[in-house]
Amino acid sequence: MTPVKASLRTALTMLAFAVIGTALLAYTFDLTRAPIANSEEEARLALMMQVVPQTAFDNDLLRDIITLAADPLLGTQGETIAYRARRNGKPAAVVLEAIAPDGYSGKIKLLVAIRADGAVSGVRVVAHKETPGLGDYIEVARSAWIRHFDGKTLASETDEGAWRVKKDGGQFDYMAGATITPRAVVKAVKKALQYYASHREQLFAPAISKENRP
Repeated sequence: MTPVKASLRTALTMLAFAVIGTALLAYTFDLTRAPIANSEEEARLALMMQVVPQTAFDNDLLRDIITLAADPLLGTQGETIAYRARRNGKPAAVVLEAIAPDGYSGKIKLLVAIRADGAVSGVRVVAHKETPGLGDYIEVARSAWIRHFDGKTLASETDEGAWRVKKDGGQFDYMAGATITPRAVVKAVKKALQYYASHREQLFAPAISKENRP
């Protein structure tokens, strides 16, 4: 066999393996796409159920959604999704995706649930890069600190300084040696409440289905 034919044969063999490999990957992706999507939805719903009691709504949170544009009050730089809870067709709560951009080690991603009356239903940290040990206490699995927001409203904390950590003269506890993290979260939750107050009517506009969202 000449060198040219050998090279051609090798190239064809590699091409065949590449085609077969691509086909197998595509087949595997098709098989796993639906289960992965279902798992992600279940995880998202489970997290939202922590901040909005199941007894508070009777609609499908994952389908009753609205797409929100980026907004400084939410700390977002791109579109996010708000999940609306309703009971008997009436607004019960909304779950907002918010970001505290000024954590000690970067952005802190949050879910902020706000009841129809403007009170915080619950807050959960979705992701963060805070220093292990110092930043862990903002996670509900490690500390009850995040529950201090439950029931808080802008109206109930009329003093501007109330929405600060105690070290700064506010009402929120903090861990010694780790002030930056709680400062960032407190400020982000306050801004989410301000966003809700300014956009309540939009947030509870008629529902769109998940399949039809932009």
